[in-house]
Amino acid sequence: MRKTVPGGKGPGPGGSGDRIRVGRLRGGGDDLVSSIADNINSLRERIARAAGRTGLDGNAVSIVAVTKTRPAEEMDEVVLSGVDALGENRVQEALSKWDPPAPRSSVPWHLVGHLQRNKARKAAEIFSCIQSVDSLELVSALERACLSRGRRMDVLLEVNIGEDPDKFGVSKGDLPLLAEGLLERSTTLDLKGLMTVLPLGLDERRTRSLFASMRELRDGLGSRLGIELPILSMGMSDDFEYAVMEGSTMVRIGSAIFGKRRS
Repeated sequence: MRKTVPGGKGPGPGGSGDRIRVGRLRGGGDDLVSSIADNINSLRERIARAAGRTGLDGNAVSIVAVTKTRPAEEMDEVVLSGVDALGENRVQEALSKWDPPAPRSSVPWHLVGHLQRNKARKAAEIFSCIQSVDSLELVSALERACLSRGRRMDVLLEVNIGEDPDKFGVSKGDLPLLAEGLLERSTTLDLKGLMTVLPLGLDERRTRSLFASMRELRDGLGSRLGIELPILSMGMSDDFEYAVMEGSTMVRIGSAIFGKRRS
């Protein structure tokens, strides 16, 4: 059975000697809608195969379709084709697409891009989960926004596991302080796990090593805090199979579903 979102367990075997070819799914060009369902089916098959290589359950992996720059009709199509959630990078663009009667608004929306503190109030209007929390200042801004709306919100802590100066995210060393500060300061934010975006151009060995480090961080942090952290959001169109092999419970997929991103 498929998991709910957010959720899913991330069992933790580490790397194996198996190699897996990372490719792209079908689809491309302007005529994408008819291929979306096929691409999602192929994506789930590839997730299942990757998970099986390290003894994991592909059904425990949620698919977040990243819909940055995608039109509303494609968002509706991807929801009807069975993805678990939609991911947006920018608050303003997401607000322009939000339409409660439409299929696209019937699944959880996740903010997967960087969130500025001054956009927290707007983000709290539509997002079920913020995957990119990386500072206590942002925690405080989201707390105020949720209190003003009388709601709760799931959050993930973004970790810059590759120590890439061009990426957002908290460092490994500062992660425990951020997590503990969130639990101390917030009454409305539910910490569900961790998220990461890897640097570009890594080989398989380095990619899997960083994903494995994220799993170990998640497991260690949960033990330290005494709470369950069920979500490990890692893996995108070019590396999701490696992420799944290392215990990812949530992948964020754009071009492998829709084709090349529109500018």
